[in-house]
Amino acid sequence: MSLWQRLMTPRSVAVIGASADPAKTSGRPVRYLLKHGYGGRIYPVNPRVAEIEGLRCYPDIAALPEAPDVALVLLGAERTQQAVRELAARGTGAAIVLASGYAEAGKQGERRQRELREAAGAMRILGPNTIGLVNLTDRITLSASGALDAGELLAGSIGLVSQSGGILGALLSRATARGIGFSRLISTSNEVDLDLADFVDMLADDPATRVIALYVESIRDPAAFRRAAQKAARAGKPVVAFKIGRSESGARAAASHTGALAGADRVYDALFAQAGILRAQTFSDLLDMPAALATGRPLTGSRVAVLTSTGGAGTLLADSLGLAGFELPAPTTDTAAALRALQDGDHAVLDRNPIDVTLAGLQPDLLRRVLRVLLDSPDYDALVVIVGSSGVARPELMAEALRDSIGEGGKPVLAYVSPHAPAAAEVLGRFGIAAFHAPESLGAAMAALRHAHEMAARARDEAPGRPPRALPADLPSGTLDEARSKALFAHYGVPGVRERIVHDAGQARAAAAELGPRVALKLLSARITHKTEMGGVRLGETVDSVGASLDEMRQAVRSQAGFEPDAFLVQEMASGVAELILGVRRDALGTALLIGMGGVVAELVRDTALLLLPEAGAALRAEQVREALHGLKTWPLLDGYRGRPPADVDALVEAVLAFAEMAQALGPRLVEAEINPLFVRARGQGVLAADGVAVLADSDIAP
Repeated sequence: MSLWQRLMTPRSVAVIGASADPAKTSGRPVRYLLKHGYGGRIYPVNPRVAEIEGLRCYPDIAALPEAPDVALVLLGAERTQQAVRELAARGTGAAIVLASGYAEAGKQGERRQRELREAAGAMRILGPNTIGLVNLTDRITLSASGALDAGELLAGSIGLVSQSGGILGALLSRATARGIGFSRLISTSNEVDLDLADFVDMLADDPATRVIALYVESIRDPAAFRRAAQKAARAGKPVVAFKIGRSESGARAAASHTGALAGADRVYDALFAQAGILRAQTFSDLLDMPAALATGRPLTGSRVAVLTSTGGAGTLLADSLGLAGFELPAPTTDTAAALRALQDGDHAVLDRNPIDVTLAGLQPDLLRRVLRVLLDSPDYDALVVIVGSSGVARPELMAEALRDSIGEGGKPVLAYVSPHAPAAAEVLGRFGIAAFHAPESLGAAMAALRHAHEMAARARDEAPGRPPRALPADLPSGTLDEARSKALFAHYGVPGVRERIVHDAGQARAAAAELGPRVALKLLSARITHKTEMGGVRLGETVDSVGASLDEMRQAVRSQAGFEPDAFLVQEMASGVAELILGVRRDALGTALLIGMGGVVAELVRDTALLLLPEAGAALRAEQVREALHGLKTWPLLDGYRGRPPADVDALVEAVLAFAEMAQALGPRLVEAEINPLFVRARGQGVLAADGVAVLADSDIAP
């Protein structure tokens, strides 16, 4: 059997530390397995009782009649180690460890977690500190979650992987109340062995799963996670992730929960974008977005028909959809005529959208015909139906009409339940129609449908890397001064402005005569990064002024920084259509590349995009860089804004790719690097690095 089969459809389950008291956490798993219809062999293990839930109870692991496919370990942390060792020796396929007190408990817990992994040997482990997993497709519950006390659990096509056991139960109970079904639910928690990426990879192959939802606290292996997400994309399975830890306090709480370090939140944005993952912005989105995606109906455009019998709710929903970037065009003449032909009188409002048909008491047959007209109309890419007050007294009315009208495939059809009518939402969900209680939630779900379609159209593997370029010789460690930094950048293909290193006023005048008529004079020191704040930059100098300015700059730096500089740069006065900032920095998730509006106002404007560099052997794609540039608020400055000449975007893209190549070639040696400003000149004239800095680790760190 494969690992997936052992975990999801085990032929035998051992419950180590099972309790005969069903009120205890350790008494739940056996009861849940029986309650929800598991048909395999169950082996409770407890030396103090002879029978649990009518099943023979075994005194220890050695007494089991066979090596179980999977074992739930319900013991305390100290006793768990020995149980895991014994299970591994018996040939158990996998152990699900519920005990806490591991990496989340500090140094001693980290040691205990390492010992747990060693004790397992070749046996795989889910956890520790997990609540287990639930296979709703086959009704197999390997969990102690109290949410399994619910009467009926709905099977569906959403696979959930959560790094929090409590969240698994919370989402399961919420989904059940809304008629939303899951295929599998997995709590990975501390991830001593099996982690988020492993289960995304397995769910990508799972025929019962159409959408993958993730509750993320941290990602331990970003490269494996990217590969798994890309595999899901190639399989046509959208991945929706809700990442906690966006605030400083949230990040601390996430780290303390599982003992893992989290990367910067913006880098998660870059990682998700690179891997083709939809990011849920709110906790409710983690259920709402997958519910819409699970219908399997692609949204190929932005034109939405809203069908309502209550004007106020229609206006509310129209506003929410408009803010999410959707259009609500009025019906064309043909569509309006087809609608008007369906009902008597002139009380319907059919020349605008929302389409308020006031359906004469919501007659089911008439409602079905109206839905068919809108679904068949070429005017719209999606249909949203508002369930009004009838949803309280007759929750099945709209649900049955929709079920009978939409058929298989076709346009997305979503419902907004305007009154508080949870029964209506639950019935709609059971019929495969995603229903929402808040207009903002529906707007987010629609946006997810559109984004998923766009990403599916460009699902791909990463581009192969360029042939590696030899590293420059004799690279020092530490912070490089501006001249050495730009020489490094130029080595990889990012050209710099013409400049000369000078040490005194006479040399400065000679350089100005060569590079002028006007030049920039700059302090050259690895000890000072922000030269402007020290009076270390002067622009527009001439042959006549540059010598005196150098002497004044030397004195100003000595006064403010406490040392006397001995080197300066004289540079040609360059300019461009725009000034950008380009940088790389290492993060727990990988190497992030930043690009955006630069110059002295870079930190004030904060108009930047992040791209996460792919793993070794792969490269950024030019279209990824272009997409990032188009996403900047200041993109129009590069595109001929108000009569400005268009910038040389092709050269800019090549410079970004070269900078990324440098970062990948240097590997761990490159701590950070930045060009600011990078002058982007008019089309056909290229780019120039006017200032920059690089920080390198010790040379004994292999690139």
